[in-house]
Amino acid sequence: AGLSPETLEKARLELNENPDTLHQDIQEVRDMVITRPDIGFLRTDDAFILRFLRARKFQHFEAFRLLAQYFEYRQQNLDMFKSFKATDPGIKQALKDGFPGGLANLDHYGRKILVLFAANWDQSRYTLVDILRAILLSLEAMIEDPELQVNGFVLIIDWSNFTFKQASKLTPSMLRLAIEGLQDSFPARFGGIHFVNQPWYIHALYTVIRPFLKEKTRKRIFLHGNNLNSLHQLIHPEILPSEFGGMLPPYDMGTWARTLLDHEYDDDSEYNVDSYSTPAKELEKDLSPKSMKRSQSVVDPGVQKRLDKNEEENMQPLLSLD
Repeated sequence: AGLSPETLEKARLELNENPDTLHQDIQEVRDMVITRPDIGFLRTDDAFILRFLRARKFQHFEAFRLLAQYFEYRQQNLDMFKSFKATDPGIKQALKDGFPGGLANLDHYGRKILVLFAANWDQSRYTLVDILRAILLSLEAMIEDPELQVNGFVLIIDWSNFTFKQASKLTPSMLRLAIEGLQDSFPARFGGIHFVNQPWYIHALYTVIRPFLKEKTRKRIFLHGNNLNSLHQLIHPEILPSEFGGMLPPYDMGTWARTLLDHEYDDDSEYNVDSYSTPAKELEKDLSPKSMKRSQSVVDPGVQKRLDKNEEENMQPLLSLD
């Protein structure tokens, strides 16, 4: 239900989706819930389970594992999901600064294009955890669309004017939290992640996180630098704003925020991160290897040891990598 004939055919060919066996597929995943009594599965309705099946090409066990990791991630990071709504002060400020943004036009594969302008991060008003929360909240809203469950997303991150000081906040534990939340615990299909105008220290950070990315994810990350022509070979300039060398006007950072916030978008109550009393600020401060349990399918003990060592040595060794 909710799929165009073209997308229905795409789901059949690419995801092994069969309308005749759909209810049986969903029930097989639902039946596995009893094998994980340690996890509170807050939703097991058909529509919810279906998005996990689509994210894992109807491989029942893989779909269930993703479903379990989705709720386990929320159990392990309870503070992140308190006041998990667009009007939460930290999330709201991040959304209004374009974390994330969403282009009006889909790409030629029917994928939603998300954009992040990294330098927009105002450290005085919200934390990196708030940005991650805003992205996860946005994905929760977007994944309700069955077309996007099948077609997926593309992410473009513009690193122009992103300072070394800002980059120093991207600690290994913060990066790990984001990887776990987006790669390992969310039922979205990402067809491409594009870095543009990235400075050398972002290259260094990517070198650090690369071992923790799945092979499929690594193959879909493109480092374009200042070469926007290579970006245009994958995403047509006709649907891109001028910041990415596209033919459309500059992107309005508030576009997606207005969709989520509606009439509350212009309600600007005084807020800054120093007076932030909700748990997100403390969570960012307290992130540590001990507080983050990784799935064995994501990282082996040897790689984990390397990450923990980098955490202890802070950012300087990371940013000295070639």
